[in-house]
Amino acid sequence: MIRISLVALGASLCLAVPAAAQSVEARQFGAREALRGVSVSPDGQRLAMLVTSGTRGAGLAVWSSDGKLTPILNYPGDDARLMGCSWSTNTRLVCTLYAVVDREGTLGGVSRMIAIDADGSNAKELSPPQKPNQLYVRYFGGEVLDWLPDESGSAVLMLRQYVPERATGTLIAQKREGVGVERVDTVSLKRTVVEAPRSTGVGFISDGHGTIRIVGTRARLGSGYMGDEVTYRYRRPGSETWEPLSAVTIKGYLTSGFDPYAVDRDLNVAYGFDNADGRKALYKVALDGSLKRELVLARNDVDVDSLVRIGRQQRVVGVSYATDRRQISYFDPQINALATSLEKALPGNAINVADASLDEKKLVVFGGSDVNPGRYYLLDRATKKMAEIAAVRPDLAGVKLATVKAITYKAADGTDVPAYLTLPVGSDGKNLPAIVMPHGGPSARDEWGFDWLSQFFAARGFAVIQPNYRGSSGFGERWFSQNGFRSWKLAMGDVNDAGRWMITQGITSPAKLAIVGWSYGGYAALQSNVLDPDLFKAVVAIAPVTDLDQLQNRLKDYSSDQEVKDIIGGPALWNEASPSRHAERIKAPVLLFHGDRDINVPIAQSRLMVSKLHDAGGRAELVEYPGLDHQLDDSQARAGMLDRIDQFLRTTLNLPTKP
Repeated sequence: MIRISLVALGASLCLAVPAAAQSVEARQFGAREALRGVSVSPDGQRLAMLVTSGTRGAGLAVWSSDGKLTPILNYPGDDARLMGCSWSTNTRLVCTLYAVVDREGTLGGVSRMIAIDADGSNAKELSPPQKPNQLYVRYFGGEVLDWLPDESGSAVLMLRQYVPERATGTLIAQKREGVGVERVDTVSLKRTVVEAPRSTGVGFISDGHGTIRIVGTRARLGSGYMGDEVTYRYRRPGSETWEPLSAVTIKGYLTSGFDPYAVDRDLNVAYGFDNADGRKALYKVALDGSLKRELVLARNDVDVDSLVRIGRQQRVVGVSYATDRRQISYFDPQINALATSLEKALPGNAINVADASLDEKKLVVFGGSDVNPGRYYLLDRATKKMAEIAAVRPDLAGVKLATVKAITYKAADGTDVPAYLTLPVGSDGKNLPAIVMPHGGPSARDEWGFDWLSQFFAARGFAVIQPNYRGSSGFGERWFSQNGFRSWKLAMGDVNDAGRWMITQGITSPAKLAIVGWSYGGYAALQSNVLDPDLFKAVVAIAPVTDLDQLQNRLKDYSSDQEVKDIIGGPALWNEASPSRHAERIKAPVLLFHGDRDINVPIAQSRLMVSKLHDAGGRAELVEYPGLDHQLDDSQARAGMLDRIDQFLRTTLNLPTKP
């Protein structure tokens, strides 16, 4: 039995966000996660914790087993952002930085990797330096593929982007291009080529012990765009010869063919996903020359979609899938027994092993649920004691959260549509103001757990339904249909039927029904009103796509004409499925929010929408956030947005004001 000792190792890590004239709930639910990730050193004696800094920044602090807590990095978030850190050795960390930059008038993301000692000294850029004579900017700063066994010292295997150099005036210009693999010492920065770059390369897979076993390539078309097939090759143990493994065909958001994700060195197999009767399933394929293929797990209701991995070598111990809740099937008997003990120690929570020491005796465990935003724990398997590291959202300490219930409702054609229903705490679920909240994507789905948006609305007295409309991923190809853009009428029909179900169930009335969405969900919030202008009485769209012609202009920068067509069809559909082209049909008042550094959906999409709504005589307002991207990852901005939405809904739906 695992015993929990609530030590709260990192309780003082969160830097306070200054309060403003905002409601208590807006400040509580708008506050970002105070603890954004935890990594344990190979010897299990130190923790690296990524923590919130200010309203939009992040910092790194190191906790030692002697109780000492040392802040070593701080990025305010106005320029570069600290995205994550992991241990290279017991005293050295590797961190990833990310920034949004202007690429000749177009915003794009740039990443870089740094190495730093656990005391904050000896910081060095791990990514290869950008040289003045390189033909273009190297936007991808690299990725660690393999942390290597402990005896390898301070080296890692790292995926690297090679950029060719100008040859004018020199005989030693670097002409290689594409992605390759290097062995990089995180202390000395000594670099050794392990796999030469391939101009058509899309990735490599290591066995977790320092050997690259699989390479993926994607041929280019005559137009210069990538083709629709990824070819994978593998090596047998000890061999230098690449042999055919599989081919994966990409069509829009869907793939077919064995798509490898990991190699188990001891079993000498590749784990990967492929279709089984129209749903994604997990297979393993022998890497001994036979290519013997074995089905590991398939479901007849949902996709099997995620590997469960543990330890420094990221060995595969199970696979997961989401029904009403995310489930895990473990292959490893010891890990399965451990998971059973953790479920007893943290009842009602979804459990995840976030990191492990080299010997897997010290584990970082995450537990969370619909009514628990989550906590990190440090488990000592030898003593069977587990100490709490810190809560992810301490601002919500003591706040009673609303339970999230999995339900189904009937669409107009009789199809059962899965969804999640959140009702205010203590409510009888009748005659409430209500919100339909479609998820983003469209290649995504909602899952059971904590959601800061729906929980805020529930705290303010709203019922919230989150439909997994047709076009959502995770339920197989037939449910995904042609995705939420090409089959928009089907998807929007399901979204609207979620609102109608709320009315017929007596949860709400026609006068008190609103829709709120983010990204594709924001698109759905607008386009659902094009399909039925009378259903929703208020519309909130955060960072929405509003014009598919603008979207295709952005997609064609890196996708072929066929890829664009597979995702959003052709010109006739762009006109039919773009809410900005039908602004006159939207009767309800509209409130939009958008960051001006959004590279997922440029702010021009919202500016166009509000302009078209004004031209059509509609009521619309756009709130812009300077310096923020698609996630609006700023506590002050999020709190302000929540209050603004709440006030807008109360005014538009004629609801009583609430402090």
